[in-house]
Amino acid sequence: MFISDIKRVVDQISRDKGIHRDVLVKALEEALRSAAKKRFGAKADIEVQYNEESGEIEVFQFKEVVETITDPDTEISVEEGHKLDPESEIGDSLGTKMDTTTFGRIAAQSAKQVIIQKMKDAEREAVYAGFIDRKGEIINGIVQRIDRGDIIVNLGHTEGILSRREQVPREIYRRGDRIRALILDVQLDTRGPQILLSRTHPDFLISLFKTEVPEISEGVVTVMGAAREPGSRAKFAVASTDANIDPVGACVGMKGSRVQNVVQELRGEKIDIISWHVDTAKYVCNALAPAEISRVIIDEENRGMEVIVPDESLSVAIGKRGQNVRLASKLTGWHLDVKSESKYSQDMKKGYDSLIALPGIGMGLADVLYESGFYSAEEISQCAVQDLLQVRDMTEDKAIELIEAAKRYIEQAEKATPVPDETVATEDKPAAEMAAAEDHTILNSASTEDEPDVADNDAE
Repeated sequence: MFISDIKRVVDQISRDKGIHRDVLVKALEEALRSAAKKRFGAKADIEVQYNEESGEIEVFQFKEVVETITDPDTEISVEEGHKLDPESEIGDSLGTKMDTTTFGRIAAQSAKQVIIQKMKDAEREAVYAGFIDRKGEIINGIVQRIDRGDIIVNLGHTEGILSRREQVPREIYRRGDRIRALILDVQLDTRGPQILLSRTHPDFLISLFKTEVPEISEGVVTVMGAAREPGSRAKFAVASTDANIDPVGACVGMKGSRVQNVVQELRGEKIDIISWHVDTAKYVCNALAPAEISRVIIDEENRGMEVIVPDESLSVAIGKRGQNVRLASKLTGWHLDVKSESKYSQDMKKGYDSLIALPGIGMGLADVLYESGFYSAEEISQCAVQDLLQVRDMTEDKAIELIEAAKRYIEQAEKATPVPDETVATEDKPAAEMAAAEDHTILNSASTEDEPDVADNDAE
């Protein structure tokens, strides 16, 4: 079959659809092979070749030279073979060029369907191959439509899906709006490649800073982590490999120009830029800024920290509705328990009093236990004998006796604690008042619902 402009058509489709030329040519060859077999039978030996120079797709039917023909579709007589090739012998395979116009309407329609299907498959594979290595990148698109809350984004050769849960609250997009999002994942299913987008993932924040801060792209400034409550606040930790470069200052930019570009893209989301530190306790203190930290007690086993702050800094450390401490915990990966100094002192005194209350413990031994890190009867009840043997002048019998006494003390204290009644509305305690008490969030013994928000740092 000769098509004068087939080469131009192949090149154009390759450019428009992003499909490699060889894939298109192979699809054409397979389509014609299928059409020929429908016309001449499934047993026919068909070979299809695309001539690059002439732009012709040539179809050949091969038949074996035999003395006696038993299958006309695959065999040819010696006399007919000599007409095609005078030097042919029995057993040779001779090919004749076929006139594709004789394939018929059904065969041509079959060829068309094969070409269409092959092109769709090739287009899907091309889209998948083009996006699978771009996971984690930011991509620009245009809102095409909104389907049940999910935003369908036109990305050029394909569409992306920005699901409802990956959208920033209170952001509104309409058809035709330009949108930037992170390529969260690329999945290949029966419907083709699914490009999943996100504007809430912490990596979206990181990628935005990479585009704004050359030092990050160059590797001078390293992003150590990010935590977000999309649409409200984010914390962003950075470190520098060059002692002469301030990582926080590099991300903030001149007069805050760099960070403001990111804030503008995130529709006003506040961003705290934190200086990472190799010392975990110092890193946590930086993450809780601008709150002043008095002391930090680390629990390596449970990966937790008890952070003690001055009474006047408690609301700042916790943040509005616990947001500051919650983001700091996500950023550092540690469970943070923030307490005021007065509450901490009260708890420590309560623990010391529980030590004094144990049988056989005077103030002297209580002080020794306290100095050794055993601050309450509860801690003693949970420790092993070997732990207590580290205490000065402690014997094994005395350690066992102390642990048993502490366990009995805790059991008695639990029995003495009254069980709260079920929450019911009474005349003395109206339902509205009780509901308000239940909804009133108390975090680490401090009410934060009506407290002021965390003071913004210079990075905002």
